[in-house]
Amino acid sequence: MSELIEGLPDAIAIRCIARVPFYLHPKLELVSHSWRAAIFSPELFKARQEVGSAEDLLCVCAFDPENLWQLYDPLRDLWITLPVLPSKIRHLSHFGVVSTAGKLYVLGGGSDAVDPLTGDQDGSFATNEVWSYDLVLRLWTPRASMHVPRAMFACCVLKGKIIVAGGFTSCRKSISQAEMYDPEKDVWIPILDLNRSHNSACSGVVIGGKMHVLHKGLSTVQVLDNVESGWTVEDYGWLQGPMAVVHGALYVMSHGLICKQEGKMRKVVVSASEFRRRIGFAMTGLGDDIYVIGGVIGPDRWNWDIKPMSDVDVLTVGGERPTWRQAAPMTRCRGAILGCTQLRI
Repeated sequence: MSELIEGLPDAIAIRCIARVPFYLHPKLELVSHSWRAAIFSPELFKARQEVGSAEDLLCVCAFDPENLWQLYDPLRDLWITLPVLPSKIRHLSHFGVVSTAGKLYVLGGGSDAVDPLTGDQDGSFATNEVWSYDLVLRLWTPRASMHVPRAMFACCVLKGKIIVAGGFTSCRKSISQAEMYDPEKDVWIPILDLNRSHNSACSGVVIGGKMHVLHKGLSTVQVLDNVESGWTVEDYGWLQGPMAVVHGALYVMSHGLICKQEGKMRKVVVSASEFRRRIGFAMTGLGDDIYVIGGVIGPDRWNWDIKPMSDVDVLTVGGERPTWRQAAPMTRCRGAILGCTQLRI
């Protein structure tokens, strides 16, 4: 007799529970002590992968409220709020964020808090701290720190390892150092430096199994195929602007248009003129869709007010004709988006 589901062996019972959507897990744990233990067990995460019930979620952090993350469930069009990130740094921003093996990782960054009396920046510019959030245990955990504190850097996952490269250690010092993190061993190791630092903020995107580091204002891209061979410099002539990857293809929002980059060629997909007044939003891909999340409106020459947004606009590019729709707005977060990534649980 099973203590999970009467008449079923526990191995079968946990595969049945694994098919229940993630957003209902807090209710499942109220059934009994044994169900609560099952919900918080690593075996449930493995079972979800095995039975094909894993879900793709979006993880989003905005300027308001401070250090708070929310998850978006696209199948049910709902938002889930996580516990506040327990960093001592107020208004952590300019960090790297990725996910791997069902965990969310927040790396580096610095304080974006401002002293309301003096207007001075409050806190550190760059940290080397690393946090992970375990969706099974619902717990933030500090991880091994990076060797080099950094903010405004490129951060991606390659073959299950987290790669960080470039960025700034202070407002005047850009760096070319790169590191690789092994989540299973909780260890950082240095890898070959970027060829150039360019003294500008950078970001990272994975296309075709390779990490691409883009520096603001430059057309050249530094590409990492594997850590042993190091970085190569390419000039793809990519447009500048918010980017999203959908089914391995790169989409860029630029000059009121969303374009698909195909090698050095580009194709206009759809107008995005309604986002010209919206700044600080996130643009990311999930499934067949591009999500445009949050941001702020204004100011402009006629209106000096700044309006924080919680809106979520979705462009489906997987069909024959691109179509826009609105998803449920964020329920807690609003304003400029500080971090956004996909997570599979």
